[in-house]
Amino acid sequence: MLRVLYAGSPAASSRALELILKDSYMSSSIPEEHYKIVGVLTNPPSMQGRHRDLIPTEVEHYAHIWNEARDDGIVILTPEHLKEEARAQIASLHPDVFICFAYGHILGPKFFSLFKYGGINLHPSILPKYRGATPVNQAILNRDSETGICIQKMALGIDEGDILSMQKWTLTGTETAESLLKEVALHGAISITTILRYIASHHELPEAHPQRGEASYCSIIKKEDGKIDWKNSAEKIDAQIRAYTPWPGCFTTCNGQTLRILKARDAEKIAAQDTAVTKNTAAVPGTVLSYNKQRGILIQTGDGVLIATELQWQAKKAMDFKSFMNGARNFIGSVLE
Repeated sequence: MLRVLYAGSPAASSRALELILKDSYMSSSIPEEHYKIVGVLTNPPSMQGRHRDLIPTEVEHYAHIWNEARDDGIVILTPEHLKEEARAQIASLHPDVFICFAYGHILGPKFFSLFKYGGINLHPSILPKYRGATPVNQAILNRDSETGICIQKMALGIDEGDILSMQKWTLTGTETAESLLKEVALHGAISITTILRYIASHHELPEAHPQRGEASYCSIIKKEDGKIDWKNSAEKIDAQIRAYTPWPGCFTTCNGQTLRILKARDAEKIAAQDTAVTKNTAAVPGTVLSYNKQRGILIQTGDGVLIATELQWQAKKAMDFKSFMNGARNFIGSVLE
């Protein structure tokens, strides 16, 4: 039996863990392909909310659910740093291979020496494009026509490892970071289970290939990246909103109040189906032009019109555009900044 340590923290990683655990349970019926998650490595609980409660990561939360439902004994490790004590805890599990998806820590040679077959990383881009922490967001921001996943051997350099498998698919231009990460988790988990069954039966990693092409990198997202510049095109703002859903979210100001634009569409994308939709005007960028009861709230940008469909005033609940307009006097004609 192949012994696996899984590492990750956010919701997408939790979803991948769920799928891998279910496959590991089924793999027990084929002894030569049997693998088992013996431990989960994730970030420590963080303080959240008004009362600063300690909340575990999504990965830790699901691992507890699995243990209780299956009466399993997966060891859950939440060290702040992967120093000697943490490495000793990992070594005691006698793991053969390390699987990583969005763990967010830099890992060194002492850590990788704990695993017979080294580490395998699920990276949500077509490497070497978008090495780094935010490839899903970057693909949406750049309005790429396709994206994909790479399962790679882990190396000491960030996302520099050789490729074990790659999968690509077409983007529709409607994805959010949240929805695209769900796809990544599904496709990635399937690829990882295939590789784990291969290692269990062949006692080695599948053949890996060096990355081909020029490398590019994506940067850490900051809260202020969500600020909307209405001088940008409707297409660019549409992509910004989708790329930053759910975090950090996109926002603007209206008469000194912060207003979050949670969902929107570039009017150009739907004008072919609805000729009543305004595609552009000579108004100042940021001007709230009109309210279309079927489509949403039309806002002029530097090039084109953005149709906002879900909005939220600061410290208020999110509302669809119809509910928002019921309580938004004098909103039409205002200029967002």
